[in-house]
Amino acid sequence: MTPEFRADLLLAVDQQLLSPETPYVAKTYQRLLALGLDEAAAKYQIVYCLCEEMEQILKTHRSFSEKSYRAALKNLPIALDIENEENENQV
Repeated sequence: MTPEFRADLLLAVDQQLLSPETPYVAKTYQRLLALGLDEAAAKYQIVYCLCEEMEQILKTHRSFSEKSYRAALKNLPIALDIENEENENQV
């Protein structure tokens, strides 16, 4: 994921955290914070799920699946190696 794309998805997640239409995102965020993740790590976990959903949309030419996105959020936290991903994007 490029830094620019990550920034766009982070903006989308920030909007979802405030939206009354996506309370499940805020609930996931609060759950991740309660598990000890800091704010940035918790948001990045959600960004990762949104990115995965976007990739499926592009691969399968389907519309956004709230059901799939919610299922991914329920599986958080997951192990993410942000540092390695950032290094791979710089090559």
